[in-house]
Amino acid sequence: MASEHAYKDILTSLPKPGGGEYGKYYSLPALNDPRIDKLPYSVRILLESAIRNCDNYQVTKDDVEKILDWENTSTKQVEIAFKPARVILQDFTGVPALVDLASMRDAVKNLGSDPNKINPLVPVDLVVDHSVQVDFARSEDAAQKNMELEFKRNKERFAFLKWGSTAFQNMLVVPPGSGIVHQVNLEYLGRVVFNSGGFLYPDSVVGTDSHTTMIDGLGVAGWGVGGIEAEAAMLGQPMSMVLPGVVGFKLDGKLKEGVTATDLVLTVTQILRKHGVVGKFVEFYGEGMSELSLADRATIANMSPEYGATMGFFPVDHVTLEYLKLTGRSDETPQQERAYSSYLQLDLGHVEPCISGPKRPHDRVTLKDMKADWQACLDNPVGFKGFAVPKDKQDEVVKFSFEGQPAEIKHGSVVIAAITSCTNTSNPSVMIGAALVAKKAFDLGLKVKPWVKTSLAPGSRVVEQYLDRSGLRESLNNQGFQIVGYGCTTCIGNSGDLEKSVAAAIEGTDIIPAAVLSGNRNFEGRVHPQTRANYLASPPLVVAYALAGTVDIDFEKEPLGTGKDGKSVYLRDIWPSNEEVAKVVQFSVLPSMFKSSYETITEGNPLWNELSAPGSTLYSWDPNSTYIHEPPYFKNMTANPPGAREVKDAYCLLNFGDSVTTDHISPAGNIQKSSPAAKFLMERGVSQTDFNSYGSRRGNDEVMARGTFANIRIVNKLLKGEVGPKTVHIPTGEKLSVFDAASRYKTAGQDTLILAGAEYGSGSSRDWAAKGPLLLGVKAVIAKSFERIHRSNLAGMGIIPLCFKAGEDAETLGLTGHERYTVHLPTKVSDIRPGQDVTVTTDTGKSFVCTLRFDTEVELAYYDHGGILPYVIRSLSTK
Repeated sequence: MASEHAYKDILTSLPKPGGGEYGKYYSLPALNDPRIDKLPYSVRILLESAIRNCDNYQVTKDDVEKILDWENTSTKQVEIAFKPARVILQDFTGVPALVDLASMRDAVKNLGSDPNKINPLVPVDLVVDHSVQVDFARSEDAAQKNMELEFKRNKERFAFLKWGSTAFQNMLVVPPGSGIVHQVNLEYLGRVVFNSGGFLYPDSVVGTDSHTTMIDGLGVAGWGVGGIEAEAAMLGQPMSMVLPGVVGFKLDGKLKEGVTATDLVLTVTQILRKHGVVGKFVEFYGEGMSELSLADRATIANMSPEYGATMGFFPVDHVTLEYLKLTGRSDETPQQERAYSSYLQLDLGHVEPCISGPKRPHDRVTLKDMKADWQACLDNPVGFKGFAVPKDKQDEVVKFSFEGQPAEIKHGSVVIAAITSCTNTSNPSVMIGAALVAKKAFDLGLKVKPWVKTSLAPGSRVVEQYLDRSGLRESLNNQGFQIVGYGCTTCIGNSGDLEKSVAAAIEGTDIIPAAVLSGNRNFEGRVHPQTRANYLASPPLVVAYALAGTVDIDFEKEPLGTGKDGKSVYLRDIWPSNEEVAKVVQFSVLPSMFKSSYETITEGNPLWNELSAPGSTLYSWDPNSTYIHEPPYFKNMTANPPGAREVKDAYCLLNFGDSVTTDHISPAGNIQKSSPAAKFLMERGVSQTDFNSYGSRRGNDEVMARGTFANIRIVNKLLKGEVGPKTVHIPTGEKLSVFDAASRYKTAGQDTLILAGAEYGSGSSRDWAAKGPLLLGVKAVIAKSFERIHRSNLAGMGIIPLCFKAGEDAETLGLTGHERYTVHLPTKVSDIRPGQDVTVTTDTGKSFVCTLRFDTEVELAYYDHGGILPYVIRSLSTK
């Protein structure tokens, strides 16, 4: 370890105007290096962190030089070490992270060292926001009833989190009912500038939710990582990352009348997906930036995972400072032209109203084309834009009775309309816009049909305050959009059940009902098992589609319905002007609301405060618990790393095509009653009504292993067209659940691997999508390409990620998945290199070359130890 700081000469005081100093900071200009002036702002944050943390052990002067020389090094896949200022978690991902930390304490103790070495060294914020479900809707007491049920279901998990908040230092737990993690981060937790012991430095954060990127709208560098990576960062380990390229995205002009921030973000998402930004930073600049509110910027930054970037960054400027004042945190800055890896440009005036779907966030459809696009989706073969409904079945209507009144559902009928998720409920302009649409429609005599499940789940309690002050909350209530809770609901699959008569009408038919939500995710099987078409839309459009009752509509030519005067009412008749929205926002959104909401945020509520939690530093595991279970990763762990593991004569457990998401690999929503996880729970006396969701049971490895690859919409090529969570056990030819087949292979001592197409593991940063396959015995995944976080998670769990060579995949190589595969890796980890070629052979005589996707030397060290967490345990135990 270096005895003095390598960059002590550039430590500079920031004086206060009246004398004294705010603190000291490492001044980049004091380096007198001309390369700094052209660095993107996002890269300068990496540079400052490297300089501040440079100890020539974990972070070296070589790391600093690589970042300084970014224009040359960013094209060469160079590795740097990065230490974020803090870590943020939500409860779906936070519970398994805490389970791992508790288990790591046991492991360190068993190795003869101090278990309290397992303790966060940087601030960790955990917001409990993913457990509330929309069981009750369309009533004034829906939020209270949903919260009571949330606590009843999750009492054990919440008590465990409460234990963690005292057992571990440096950890803040924000109780349920406070808001969505990313909105709370934006409005309260985000520091912009840290002052720690007199040292000033830029805020930066990694989080166990892919939409951590929302904070980038505030000028805070943040992105999603896997839970295992976040745990290592908490424990003081530097994150090993490839120095990214940065795409400069220039914004010009101004949004047209009637165009929302959601329309803009869906357009940006489509542009960036097409350009290709996976593994890169996107940095926004240009005169159009000043036309975007901070909330608009946060909406764009939030969707970074949907366009594939590590983050979508908005540098700090006068808009940032104005927002900090608005939200109760204590001069315009001209932007200079920076050097970027590539350049894009968008005139905001060219953005049109749009939605995205029916199965992916980046499949944007302009409103004027929606009716034709829906028809094409009905006609097209089954795929991301197709349902293959025969022509003679497209006009099918299912009639039923709803609360004694006649009702009907057909293809495209809206059965869920949800104003939800961090993406949009953080933005007052679209929330007020939705309320005005609801009001104008009600005044004209239009009401949402009673069988449409409508809900409003704000990202923070501030939303309720400004809706009340504006007098518009009643208008949303009149249309069925009562507040159902403060958390992530429909967007994560916590949409709750459909009303029984609606569910029964859909059950057993080929009808394709629709959900419209103001969220950021609409992958198959995510929103609700019965909504096969799911569209992302702005909050005002969610209300509009709820009023129309169908997505099969041309808003320009077709009316939403008939008003009380007998005249047709069109969308244009109820759509508020930009000026109208702006006036209400200016009157209704006040700094005092943010101050009052966040002053007491950590004090909880009566339900939280009544929970009892043990006071010990080691957790007492209950072997009968179906929520919290000691994982097997560290049991019988020795001080010596296991080294390289051969993958020999492995069977193919699953054979996938493109765009298999982490929702497919490890679903977060409903536990189907016929699934292995359901069987496990029922054997332990858990009734179906108390199954809860996979997401809520992520603290129990036995449930989650059985839930791996349990998505009801998963397509496995071994099943030859059949959709569902099953596979073929190759030795016997039997069709089994994935868990049962994997168990047979493990019992027989046989290795397994997975074949996949492009973008394997896209979607949420779900560590269980790597932990689950490991527990099933999967040794390697061979894919055309990986989503960034998922590849990192696989590497972090010691699963070997391999990529087919360009132009090749399982089909071009003639692989059916019925072969047995041997991966020819060197037997010593010291002989393996990041990105090297690896030969794979099969028992049928085929041989092909793959690229090893351990991307850094650090990832190889993790593989040597059997994963990132065993590596950390051994490192801490020897200190």
